[in-house]
Amino acid sequence: MRWLITGGGGMLAADVLDRIGLTGEPVLALGRSELDLRDARAVRDFVSAYRPRVVVNCAAWTAVDEAETREAEALAVNGHAVRTLAEACERVAARLVHLSTDYVFDGAGVLPYAEDAPTAPLNAYGRTKLAGERAALEHGHYVVRTAWLYGATGRNFVRTMIELAGSRPFVDVVADQRGQPTWSADLADFLVRLAQSDLPPGVYHGTSSGETTWHGLATEVFTLLGADPARVRPVPAAAFPRPAPRPAYSVLAGTRCELMRPWREALHAAWPVLAGKAGRQCVVA
Repeated sequence: MRWLITGGGGMLAADVLDRIGLTGEPVLALGRSELDLRDARAVRDFVSAYRPRVVVNCAAWTAVDEAETREAEALAVNGHAVRTLAEACERVAARLVHLSTDYVFDGAGVLPYAEDAPTAPLNAYGRTKLAGERAALEHGHYVVRTAWLYGATGRNFVRTMIELAGSRPFVDVVADQRGQPTWSADLADFLVRLAQSDLPPGVYHGTSSGETTWHGLATEVFTLLGADPARVRPVPAAAFPRPAPRPAYSVLAGTRCELMRPWREALHAAWPVLAGKAGRQCVVA
């Protein structure tokens, strides 16, 4: 089958490209400079001409706090552009796999959210991503919600903790928000397998299994570095006031499709790549 990856310059797109490369099937990854999804005519023309069999949409506005004051701009990327892409895919009988987020939930729950759980985003980013979900589903496509994504490239929490371990004696990390750290390479494999499967369109949850806090994840990173995990100090989210509220509990359940391996196991598997990309580890005593 012929693949198209949008948002081709991002962390996840790089892993999806690598994963599809293992199949030997033709694939094209386009960044915003090559295909701006906000340009409806360009999207329709390109999809019509290229005629992909599967489109994996990794493009997104991901600046959560900025979306609070620029919601219309975030919606243009996370909502309206998804509708255009979904319609274009429908015209050529292509399967769209669209990425979404745990932030479509309000975090008031105490049990993992199933795929059909009521959505109630707390912030503008979550609202715009929910608009994109609805657009994809209305045209018979796939939505994959993921969470707490980290990988070998780009800025992400794990790489930040690796850097801070080498520059600060102590790091304060939020301990009252729970979620599922997810390795982008594992998610890429999940997306490709879903696109190749006979599973029906709809919402799927694509995260590592298990759950932890940001503090728990940071502690594991320090441990892998050989640093004292006690240097990671737990603090409440209120210690870091931010424009966009975050859900306190956004753990996702996999009721339609099995979740990926446990988050700690995935982090350990990813570690050689993560530590190598971060460069030499200079651990502060």
